[in-house]
Amino acid sequence: MPARDALACAEVVVGAARHLEAVPVPAAAERVVLGPVEAGLERLTGRRGVVLASGDPGFFGIVRLLRERGHEPVVLPARSSLQLLFARLGRSWDDVAVVSAHGRDLRPAANVCRARPAVAVLTAPGAGPAEIGAALEGWPRTLVVAEDLGGPDERLVTLPAVEAADRQWHPLTVVLSLRDPDAVPPRGWHAGGEPVPPAGGWALPDHAFDHRASMVTKAEVRALVLARLAPHPGALVWDVGAGSGSVAVECARLGAAALAVERRPDDAERVAANAAAHGVDVRVVAGEAPAALAGLPRPDAVFVGGGGPEVVAAAAAAGPERVVVALAAIDRIAPTRAALRAAGLTVDGVQLAASRFADLPDGSVRLAATNPITVMWGTQH
Repeated sequence: MPARDALACAEVVVGAARHLEAVPVPAAAERVVLGPVEAGLERLTGRRGVVLASGDPGFFGIVRLLRERGHEPVVLPARSSLQLLFARLGRSWDDVAVVSAHGRDLRPAANVCRARPAVAVLTAPGAGPAEIGAALEGWPRTLVVAEDLGGPDERLVTLPAVEAADRQWHPLTVVLSLRDPDAVPPRGWHAGGEPVPPAGGWALPDHAFDHRASMVTKAEVRALVLARLAPHPGALVWDVGAGSGSVAVECARLGAAALAVERRPDDAERVAANAAAHGVDVRVVAGEAPAALAGLPRPDAVFVGGGGPEVVAAAAAAGPERVVVALAAIDRIAPTRAALRAAGLTVDGVQLAASRFADLPDGSVRLAATNPITVMWGTQH
């Protein structure tokens, strides 16, 4: 076998302790147990070396590091942990978004789990099933936790995400987050589910959302708001004073995790219905800001569509990179600017005044003015 031949000729073999114990390392070869990766890779310079890794080292693995340091590795891959997981489940996985929390901040991976119906997470100590389960509180998700895949302690556990937070897990895990564990994945054409931005674009027409008495952020305003919020996969956006939830829904369509805060029960239900109609997940928090913002997961961006300067101040205090505010009342412009600046944000804004085509009885059109709206945003330096 090529792998055995490579080992037999190696002058140095580098790998985790469990990998070194599992293969026949020649007695004459130096064994390097990987702790800090850099130190182990330095031992390869100028020598015939073998690096041991699990599964496919070209998929979120060590191949990238080797090439960055000038090595030209010959890769002999094995079955990846994801292949093993989905084979054990008997489930196709071309619809599954794959994210890594190994050696990285867990928040982007958790936000993808909040936004997507099917996500596989490559975990690490401190970013495992318990932490993922805790991060998904408020989002209805089922976790499939694969422990020690291919090893002597292999086990698959399926449970509600919130229950994963209170359990002890094997140090080697892969986590699958599912909105509907019994659903048959749709037949697609793009790995990881439909790409974003979605077909049909963004800044959808107002009639794409059910709303109460025209209480919807108008499409022209929404286009600028989305540009300033910059929703993307891995981010969490709050829509505070959500009304119809049009901004939250559009952020979710662009791949972000979305959370809508709305004080009116009928509008809160409307937000959930609009999200379902567009096939996206929006977590709806029924309550009045700023009190309703307490304890929510930290956002990357916040849109404030309702509430006064105290709500803007509370949103900024949550630590987002961007806060965007839409104002119809001109007397709120100065206090809102002051609240954003007091939070240490760099502030800018614009007033939008759009006129739309309106049909006339003779078949021609006129321009019908919409109400001017001031859009203000604050960004971290």
